[in-house]
Amino acid sequence: MAKVYTFANQKGGVGKTTTVISIGAFLSAQGRSVLVVDMDPQANATSSLGLDKHREDTTVYHALIEKAPVAKIIKTTSRPRLHVVPSSPILAGAEVELVGMFAREMLLQKALAPVLRHYDYVLVDTPPSLGLLTVNALTAADDGVIIPVQCEYLALEGLGQLVHTINLVRENLNPRLAIAGVVLTMFDTRTRLSQEVADEVRRYFPKQVFKTVIPRNVRLSEAPSFGETILTYSPGSAGALAYAALTDELLAREK
Repeated sequence: MAKVYTFANQKGGVGKTTTVISIGAFLSAQGRSVLVVDMDPQANATSSLGLDKHREDTTVYHALIEKAPVAKIIKTTSRPRLHVVPSSPILAGAEVELVGMFAREMLLQKALAPVLRHYDYVLVDTPPSLGLLTVNALTAADDGVIIPVQCEYLALEGLGQLVHTINLVRENLNPRLAIAGVVLTMFDTRTRLSQEVADEVRRYFPKQVFKTVIPRNVRLSEAPSFGETILTYSPGSAGALAYAALTDELLAREK
């Protein structure tokens, strides 16, 4: 049965999607079968894995709203063990459509249940908000939520609200939900600010912060425009080496 992690932070631009697809790529390179679930209407994970978000006939929207089988929506990527449930801009309307649906917070969990046995890992990317799409993703996260936090000004803004939402989901929808880790991203060794923010995040999450820190790296920014993960685009870059180390650290934590 797959381990299911959701990656969440309602603040945009923190490296969340990059973290999802990079860990997915490195897990698949180690022989694990991985399913990335794109729950963001911006569909950045979808396009970063080489798919055209404007040409997908069936997406996670159809699984949530029209009850389409996820097994028929899953798409392959350039990596043989890395698959994706794509998203598209039409998912933006799901926030409104979900409001009147029965057990609306559990729709993703129910949709994924039939395919979990086929994967070692399911990694769920979320939009930069705490709406019903993110709540669905948190409810499905049997093995925890991973929070990327960028090492920049106002990094901790809104984290209290995110933690509050996680606690509410744990109390009411998913008693297994816990913070599986916090990833420091976009660390700039040239600035004192990055170190100060990193120290503050470690004070805020004294036990959950990963030791591996993701540096600010131009290759990480370039890779999505080519529809590639950092593993294939620039495997020797500082960003790739950091995500390889982060993946190893995640695996070590599980043991």
